Amino acid sequence: MSQRPTPSLAALGMANLSSVTPPLMKMSLILAITSLLCRIVYNLFFHPLAKYPGPRLRAASTIPFMYALVIGQHHEVVVNMHKEYGTVVRIAPNKLSYITGQAWQDINGHRKRTEPEMPRDDKWFTRNPNGPDMVYCSREEHRRYRGLFAGGFSDRSLRSQEPLIGGYVTSLINNLARRVKERKDTVFDLVTWFECTTFDVVGDLTFGESFGCLETGEVHPWLRSMSDTAKAFQVIRACQEIPLIGQYSTTVLPRIFRVGVIKKSQEHFAFTEGKLRRRLDRKEPRADFLGPILQKPDGKGLSYPELLTHSSILILAGGDTVTGACAAIVYLLLQNPDKMEILVNEVLTTFQHEDMITIDSTSRLVYLRAVIKEGLRHYPPVPIGIPRTVPEGGSMIDKEFVPEGTSVCVSHMAAYQSTLNFERPDEFCPERFLDTTMFSDKLDVYQPFSLGPRNCIGRNLAYAEMQMILTRLLYRFDLRLQDDKFAFGSQRTFTGWERPPLNVSLIAR
Repeated sequence: MSQRPTPSLAALGMANLSSVTPPLMKMSLILAITSLLCRIVYNLFFHPLAKYPGPRLRAASTIPFMYALVIGQHHEVVVNMHKEYGTVVRIAPNKLSYITGQAWQDINGHRKRTEPEMPRDDKWFTRNPNGPDMVYCSREEHRRYRGLFAGGFSDRSLRSQEPLIGGYVTSLINNLARRVKERKDTVFDLVTWFECTTFDVVGDLTFGESFGCLETGEVHPWLRSMSDTAKAFQVIRACQEIPLIGQYSTTVLPRIFRVGVIKKSQEHFAFTEGKLRRRLDRKEPRADFLGPILQKPDGKGLSYPELLTHSSILILAGGDTVTGACAAIVYLLLQNPDKMEILVNEVLTTFQHEDMITIDSTSRLVYLRAVIKEGLRHYPPVPIGIPRTVPEGGSMIDKEFVPEGTSVCVSHMAAYQSTLNFERPDEFCPERFLDTTMFSDKLDVYQPFSLGPRNCIGRNLAYAEMQMILTRLLYRFDLRLQDDKFAFGSQRTFTGWERPPLNVSLIAR
C-alpha cells in the first residue's frame, strides 16, 4: 500500500493563506466601501456645513476639488459655482468660498490683539524647509517681518528707487524701438518682454543685480523653472487633502518627482544663495528691499535662512504680479479700441517729452489709474482664493456662524465677475472707477492686493511699475494685436496665471 506524501509546512501555510485571504480581502473591501459611503452620507446630510449651497458632488468628496486644482481650472469652476449658487458656496466638504465685501473683513480684516486671527490653511501652505517666511508664519512672526521690510517698500524708498526702475523701463523701450527700426514687421511677445523688465527690476531691488533678461531678450531659466515648480506644488497641495496620506505629501511626493521638483528646487536654491551672497558682500548702502534690514544690528534683522527664503518670495511676487497685469491691460485695451484711444490721448496730451514721464507724473493720469484698476478686476494677480482656517470656537462670516476648522476664502475671480457685485462685469469699463454713480458696483469687494494686516506690501511699487511701463509703451508705439492666444478663457491657474504669449506688432509714433 503506497504511502501518501506528507505535505510540507510551507504548502500547508500557502493552502491556509489562499483559503483565508479571499474572505479577508472581501471583508476589507466591504469595510472600505462602507466607510466611504458613510463618509459621503455624513458630508451630505450631517456635516456642519451641510446647510450651505453648492454642487452635491463637491459636498460629498474632495476629489472634484483636487482634480480642478491639478488641471488648473479651479478658478473657472468656482466662478461658475458662484454664478449658480450665490454669495457663498461649499466648494469641498470642509471648504467655503465667498464673494462679498463683508467676508473680506471677517476673514482677512484687522483684529484686536485679544482676538485670534484666521491663520493660513495648513493644507494650502507649507512652511519653507530653508527657513520661516512672511507668507506662512504666525501672527507674531508676520508682525516682525512686516516691520523689517516696511522700510524697503516705503514711499521714501520708492522715490529713491525711481532711477533704477526708470532705467530698466528705458532699456525695455529702447530694445523694442531698435528691433522695430531693424524690421518693421517684427512681432513681439509682450509677456516675455514684460517679464524681462519686471524680473530685472525686482532682481536688482532684491540682490543688487539684474538677471540680465533685457540684455538677451529672454527670461532667465531660473525664473522659468519657478512656474514648473508651481505646477508641481499644486499637485502636492491637492494631495494634502487626502486623509492619512496628506500629511506626508510634502516629504514623500517630492521624492516621487525626484528628477523634476527636487532637482529644480536644488538648482533654484543654489542660484538664489549665490545671488544673495553677492548682495551681502556689497557694503555700500542701497535703496532696495534688503538695505534697511542689513543695516540693523546683529540679532535685530533677519537670519541668513530668513533672507534666503524671503529673497525667492520677493522675486516671484514682485515680477509675476506686474507682468500679468501689464499683459492683461494691453490685451484688454487692444480688444477695446475706444478705451485705448482715450488712454493714448491722455498720455500724449499730458507729456510733451518722454523724460517728463516719472512715477509721480504718471500717478496723476486719472484714466490710466482707472484702466489699471479695471485690468486687475478682469485679471487679478491671484485669481483663486487664498484660504484661511476658522479658529477655535468658530467665527461669524457674512452674518453666519461658521464652525472652527472650516477652510474659508474670498475668491477674487468669482467676486469680480459676479453680477451681484458688478454691473456688466464682463465688459471692460474703466469708467466704473472714475464715477461710481454710473455703475451700481460694490467696490468694497474689490481687493486685488488682499486686505488686512497680510495684504501685499509691494502694492505701491506694483502700481508705480505698471504706470511707468504702460505710459512709456503707449507714448512711443501704436500697438496691433496679431493673434488671440492670450484670451483669458484659455488660461490655466496654478495659484497665479499660466500666461500664453501676447503677440503684438509695434509702430513707432
